[in-house]
Amino acid sequence: MSRTRPRARARALALTLALLAAPLAGLAAPPAPAAAAPAAVAAAPAPTVDEPAPLPPLGWNSWNTFYCNINEQMIRQAADAMVSSGMAAAGYQYVVVDDCWMQDTRGPDGNLRPNTTRFPSGMKALGDYIHSKGLKFGLYHAPREKTCDQYFNNRPGTSSNGNETRDAQLFASWGVDYVKHDWCDPRGTVQEQAALFKKFGDALKATGRPIVYSINPNSAHDNTAPTYSGWGAFADMWRTSEDLKDAWSTGCPPSDQWCFVGITEALDIIEPMREWTKPGQYNDPDMLMVGVRNSLDATENRAHMSMWAMLSAPLIAGNDIRNMSADVRSVLTNRDVLAIDQDPLVRQADRVRDDGDAEVWVKPLADGSAAVALLNRGNGQRSISATLAEAGLGAGTASYRELWTGAAGQTSDRITATVPAHGVALYRVTPGTTSPGTSTTTLVSAASGRCLDAPNGATANGTRPVIWDCNGGTNQRWTADGATLRVLGRCLDAPTGATAGTAVQLYDCHGGTNQQWTTQANGTIRGVASGLCLDVDRNLTANGTGVLLWTCTGAANQVWSRR
Repeated sequence: MSRTRPRARARALALTLALLAAPLAGLAAPPAPAAAAPAAVAAAPAPTVDEPAPLPPLGWNSWNTFYCNINEQMIRQAADAMVSSGMAAAGYQYVVVDDCWMQDTRGPDGNLRPNTTRFPSGMKALGDYIHSKGLKFGLYHAPREKTCDQYFNNRPGTSSNGNETRDAQLFASWGVDYVKHDWCDPRGTVQEQAALFKKFGDALKATGRPIVYSINPNSAHDNTAPTYSGWGAFADMWRTSEDLKDAWSTGCPPSDQWCFVGITEALDIIEPMREWTKPGQYNDPDMLMVGVRNSLDATENRAHMSMWAMLSAPLIAGNDIRNMSADVRSVLTNRDVLAIDQDPLVRQADRVRDDGDAEVWVKPLADGSAAVALLNRGNGQRSISATLAEAGLGAGTASYRELWTGAAGQTSDRITATVPAHGVALYRVTPGTTSPGTSTTTLVSAASGRCLDAPNGATANGTRPVIWDCNGGTNQRWTADGATLRVLGRCLDAPTGATAGTAVQLYDCHGGTNQQWTTQANGTIRGVASGLCLDVDRNLTANGTGVLLWTCTGAANQVWSRR
């Protein structure tokens, strides 16, 4: 189904949002019956060294799969699974307990109380367990009268309103590292929302504990998030729409702000807000639906994950991570895709071209490369391309790699892919260099006459080069740039602490001495960090023979020529 909001309307929306935000910028001291709303800001201050979220938070939340069917045993199991599944090793940290963890009334001392049926050991004990796994602990709360569960089921409320200091101090005493604050009330202007959210944010900061502060002004409320540019003055992340549904599209029209959105609607809402994202401040299109109830197919899961990474969005998984398929796990832990999300430049991608169901999104990266997403929103396969100019890389030659398949190559013009329905092709594109001293060549082993080769064009970190018949392919074209040797955008790397016999590998270029090489007068190539030479294993000459480090002898299997 074609989208109802073309590029022109999205740009018009951006202008509308700017106009809506502009009057708020003058609200530094508005007349207020209760509390003044904070001023909207055009740009937030740079994060300080104690910023709790200098990069988009990665974690898991209980709501999308379990709703109120939670207890301390399953939360502990989720923490265990975050470690055993490899998610923690990939960077996921936060285990967030959503709504329904608390009783519907406060205790005699005025404090919040856990639901003792679900959490008999208490929240501090749960936090201690999560921390023992090397993870961080998150809790849900509400700034209005009730949480969402209390509101929709007409039960007493336990909001932070009037109890901000008490609740913030209690959370800090429990070791809470992340708070999700959910409005969940149809009442309240955006100014009133900002004032209450800021009040609790100030209370969290006053505890002295670094706590990520996540807010949602849109729950059971008009979608006010896109109308106010000042959330980053007091929150680390803010939801940009009503809840995300586990669907590619819900058909929720822009005029109806009460319906749940699909992946494509969430993208349309967040795209005009891209300048609001920066280190420590994140537009939040909602928690991931990857693997939730198996509602999305494998292609949609990859597209969903790709686009959230392109947005520099917080990546908070919502599936049952205790019981997930290998494919879902591979989507959530794809290191190359996570690196796009966690890039330290922290830029939200720009939709640079919109051809109906075919879109091109570009995100600049800190190392001068760019992430390029070719998104197919339609129901049929189609060819989509992006030029290097659209990627912001200008003229010249660039290396590219698709981050799901590993397909790689070089181009001086454009990248083109056949993209399945509801799919994406996600590339990291690295520009070539024309600086003096840079040259591209093949490296030919004197012993065999075969070339140093990235096998099958593979460029995943850890790929081990081999020798192979020289064929002039891009996977045999090495760029000598200063002291580094690059192929397909990856650098020839000696693993840290390498000794004689250690295989060399391809790895993200970082300029370390273990990626620096010097060519000697006798044709040997010596590692700066190790002092060892690039050596063809055991002087073998067959295709596929590995290349490693060895004590420099000047033998033919250590001598390389360039042509």
